[in-house]
Amino acid sequence: MTHRGSRVLRVGSLSRVEGEGALHLKVRGTAVEEARLRIYEPPRFFEAFLRGRAHTEPPDITARVCGICPVAYQLSACAAIEDACGVTVDRSVRDLRRLLYCGEWIESQALHIYLLHAPDFLGRDGAVDLARTHRAHVERGLRLKQAGNAILELLGGRAIHPVNVRVGGFHRAPDPTALRPLAEQLRRAADDAWETVRWVAGFDFPDARIDADLFALAAPDTYAVEGGVPTVLRPDGTTTAFPLSTFSDHVREEHLPHSTALHSRLDGRRHLTGPLARFAVSGRRLSPTALQAAREAGLGDPREGVECRNPFRSILVRAVEVVYAVDEALRIIDGYERPARAFADVPPRAGVGHGATEAPRGLLYHRYALDADGTVTDAVLVPPTAQNQGAIEEDLRRLAEAALAEGALDDHALTHLCERAIRNHDPCISCATHFLDLTVDRG
Repeated sequence: MTHRGSRVLRVGSLSRVEGEGALHLKVRGTAVEEARLRIYEPPRFFEAFLRGRAHTEPPDITARVCGICPVAYQLSACAAIEDACGVTVDRSVRDLRRLLYCGEWIESQALHIYLLHAPDFLGRDGAVDLARTHRAHVERGLRLKQAGNAILELLGGRAIHPVNVRVGGFHRAPDPTALRPLAEQLRRAADDAWETVRWVAGFDFPDARIDADLFALAAPDTYAVEGGVPTVLRPDGTTTAFPLSTFSDHVREEHLPHSTALHSRLDGRRHLTGPLARFAVSGRRLSPTALQAAREAGLGDPREGVECRNPFRSILVRAVEVVYAVDEALRIIDGYERPARAFADVPPRAGVGHGATEAPRGLLYHRYALDADGTVTDAVLVPPTAQNQGAIEEDLRRLAEAALAEGALDDHALTHLCERAIRNHDPCISCATHFLDLTVDRG
């Protein structure tokens, strides 16, 4: 509506993201003076729920934080509890955990690519609308998601909120014969993953650039998924890393009046986690198959220092990561031998433990303090979307300002641009509450 020269635009909620929130843009002429991402979902108090619980309980409790990425919460919790108790699990258990995580990457990235993000590039309102014009593509995406879910069901006991994960490993390890049908399904999924890369590579990508620090885990000999060293790549190309135990010294959280989620800054700067950060920090560790997919997608070869900072092209990196996750899952299955024990004993002791993994949306950090009998006395969970909010707000401000400078945008066009910009980052708002109702204040 118009009132005294100002225009205010309100959109009830953002579609095709997990959760609800609002965006407030303050526009004067062609300048965007302020972009506030206002998360209004009520806090969920998971950290408070964890205090007073036994050290064996966080994997099951935190799995309920997210129905899309429960494995990320479970394995980050396991890593932190095991760190506090001074326990290292066997390689066979670590391989099973990585296989489980591959399942989550496949199903979550396929969900985002096909059902949430692709409609933006093809001028469709959503997945149902997309299926009317691109039915074969949507069916391919659903097959990929089914392949990821099959891994979760076999190793986790069910696809949503798996029940087979425990501190120290798994309640039960699968027999090798049970993995054979899964391998057949994944070999078919490998073809679908390649077709996904080729499909999204043909999309039209607007020009944009994220100048925030890129923040991801890095491992010495593999693409970091279920663990690694926190590593920062700055826009000037310099790289720094720090021990996970000092995470809270570098990533500081603060309350802002317009959000029920904490905002995070990395050494006082905006930072971005997720696929763009992973590809930049450790893309050279991708498998040969995934590296070939990156080249075919037009991303270049990360072994040559190539990085991607265009958030619209994040869908390409996600497609490459699906190729990698399928490839990695097949590698693990091919070398699988059932462990003598599915878990390591994790006796309680007093201490503080840290754990971090790469959820599909970015780096997820857990810290737990235990007393001598294993009771959780303190818990800190830092999800990727809470870390990314500052970078998303700056991305929105710059994109909207550039578009306004090129020519006046009506409210519908500006809303569509902002929604696309937000979906680039695949925010999981419910995980962050501890989007889009859009208000544009034009003077």
